[in-house]
Amino acid sequence: MNILSQDFIIDHNSKLPLHVQVEELFRKLIKIEAYKKGALLPKEVDLANLWGVSRNTIRQATNKLEHEGLIIRKKGIGTRVAEKKSLVTGLDHWYSFTREMQEKGVKVVNQLLKTSMEQPNEEICHFFHSPPDKKIFKLSKLKGESSGDPIVYFESFFHPRIGINKNDDFNLPLYSMLQDNYGIIVHRSRENISACQAGTVIGKKLKVSASFPVLKRERFVYDINGKPVEYNVGYYRSDKFTYTIDINKSPEI
Repeated sequence: MNILSQDFIIDHNSKLPLHVQVEELFRKLIKIEAYKKGALLPKEVDLANLWGVSRNTIRQATNKLEHEGLIIRKKGIGTRVAEKKSLVTGLDHWYSFTREMQEKGVKVVNQLLKTSMEQPNEEICHFFHSPPDKKIFKLSKLKGESSGDPIVYFESFFHPRIGINKNDDFNLPLYSMLQDNYGIIVHRSRENISACQAGTVIGKKLKVSASFPVLKRERFVYDINGKPVEYNVGYYRSDKFTYTIDINKSPEI
């Protein structure tokens, strides 16, 4: 496979946005054996000329891949494929926590629900391509069984372009509400999963000690056009929740 083949052509007549096409080409590019072994990726200016797009379109795609930890850029040197440090898996489907629990036969309720406008941190600004001085809508939820202890505490931040506000009904499954109210169809999520101690603040919300082990899951959600929709972080009580992923083995080449 090489970047001059039919697999690496931009369709300028396609309804699919150029930046989405370029991103998909980059995802193919970084799977080429030479690049996986450390060869420098082609320069942005060369790819822009080859594919007939602007350097900003190329940069938009490389920014996303860099943010996902798939490539590493070093000034004055170039861009390489990042070494894999953890398992990366695709999910065939995913839902809001409420719907996930419904399918398991568990009814959960919002034990706490709060909305606010917050100053985003650097990571959220980078994901949304948003200026640091622009406040972003934040939704905080503490979920658990109606007559039991909390299970998970969520904090969600939404891209300003959506227009989500405190008058929306957040007791509804989130992604269904986004589609019905705003025409936002979520299409893809990237997740970072790790273990950590609850800490004082999260511990109080989950009714556990500061040293209690919790599962931390970060979710970066995109719509069907590849635009960022939501940054969500959830803290799950390890004695109440198990995170399960089904993985299908890819065919060997």
